[in-house]
Amino acid sequence: MKTLHKTLALIALASSSAAFAAVDFDSFDTDGDGVISQAEAQTNKQLAQLFDDLDLDGNGELSKEEFATVQ
Repeated sequence: MKTLHKTLALIALASSSAAFAAVDFDSFDTDGDGVISQAEAQTNKQLAQLFDDLDLDGNGELSKEEFATVQ
């Protein structure tokens, strides 16, 4: 069930916001350290809500590879 919820949320995130689709990793990585922190993710409500599901390794940051799962 959690996988289904995550899948539906990812589909909604990827398809519901043209503005999000047009934004790339670097626009969220505002400090340029190569990862998106939870604080940086707060600039986008949908990304913030999905942050924990996208953070596959559970380190509290999104890598480019983790972020790419929504594009």
